[in-house]
Amino acid sequence: MSATPLTLQPRPAIDPSVDHAIQAIVSGASTDATCTTDLAVGPWDFDTRPGYGPGSSMGDVIPTSAPRQGELPQEYRDASDDELDARVRAAKETLGDRVVVLGHFYQREEVVRHADYVGDSFQLANAAKERPEAEAIVFCGVHFMAETADLLSRPDQAVILPNLAAGCSMADMADIDQVEECWEQLEDVLGDLETPDAEGLVPVIPVTYMNSSAAIKGFVGRHGGIVCTSSNARTVLEWAFARGRRVLFFPDQHLGRNTAKAMGVPLEQMPMWNPRKPLGGSTAEVIEDSRVILWHGFCSVHRRFTVDQIDKARAEHPGVRVIVHPECPMDVVDAADEAGSTDIIRKAIAAATEPTTFAIGTEINLVQRLAAQYPQHEIFCLDPVVCPCSTMYRIHPGYLAWVLESLVAGEVVNRITVPADVAEPATVALERMLAAKPNGAVK
Repeated sequence: MSATPLTLQPRPAIDPSVDHAIQAIVSGASTDATCTTDLAVGPWDFDTRPGYGPGSSMGDVIPTSAPRQGELPQEYRDASDDELDARVRAAKETLGDRVVVLGHFYQREEVVRHADYVGDSFQLANAAKERPEAEAIVFCGVHFMAETADLLSRPDQAVILPNLAAGCSMADMADIDQVEECWEQLEDVLGDLETPDAEGLVPVIPVTYMNSSAAIKGFVGRHGGIVCTSSNARTVLEWAFARGRRVLFFPDQHLGRNTAKAMGVPLEQMPMWNPRKPLGGSTAEVIEDSRVILWHGFCSVHRRFTVDQIDKARAEHPGVRVIVHPECPMDVVDAADEAGSTDIIRKAIAAATEPTTFAIGTEINLVQRLAAQYPQHEIFCLDPVVCPCSTMYRIHPGYLAWVLESLVAGEVVNRITVPADVAEPATVALERMLAAKPNGAVK
């Protein structure tokens, strides 16, 4: 008797919109959970309030000097999703090559669909340089990314951040005064930090993650250091170790620890620097013996992922492939199958030739979009609670329509400009970063 052919039913289409998922949860149409129902309302409801807004960073303390967004005109707050989509498209068509829209992987689907370039921070830093003919760069991301675009673009190009309240809690965890004070304390312990020893190595090389202010990047540039991204962190640390005895790494402790550990640096030689304590909470002896001094900072999105979530995914999905971002805590990275930047995660899924179940530990907007883009795989977020990046989610199509239609009318709003005295050394540090080509995944 011949076998009956097995007919596989096509999987239902996956909606890439996290906003739609949140609206369904709030309305009761979905039984999934969200970290706060405030995510269902327009971000303009929070523009005048202190704080990062609803989402993963809502419990983080925001500096009093953090930028605030002015009131968005009522017509954009009242417009429907379809109307905003049409207005953005019309404005872009009118502006043509005069404008380029950059969109980070963590942006909501309703914004990303309008981007000319979509990528991680490393890719978008390069993309900012690739359209010199554009009069304006509209950066759909967060504040430090727009600053970076301003540093790398032509002086006459206007870099625009659609919502000034789209900051970054991790970047705010290391301010310039704290870093300067840290440097002075390290000098008290290690001596002159600018003078190399007999082997040509200085006592410490500062390395800042891209997720930091222009002022911090300027500090790094002035002191012989470099910027890194999650894509090229290992390459950057190799660069730094070739020039210094140790590295001061900020603001994300987890990326620094995970990268250095994978390079063979012992954990006992990676003390934490708490800027609220003398010597960061360490002793002179610990500092002298250190290889990587880790700043007490973190990403609130990636801190949500746990080993228990990985264990649950493995129990419920035998054979699951777990990939997490290196901003996750060390025990999560160790428990995963792989760790890498957002672009490495995306490429790993794209390269899978057989239907695979993926559990991903990174921001939900990217995970949801990948699930929709690759329906042959089962792709889900390790964290079952829908909780997007608070600040990325502040960029809404209403703000994008507003800044683009303002350009059509001849007005530049929400321009991000880095002062010249900061821009020069910050650009030096960034150019060093761009020359440090990505070196694969962390693990």
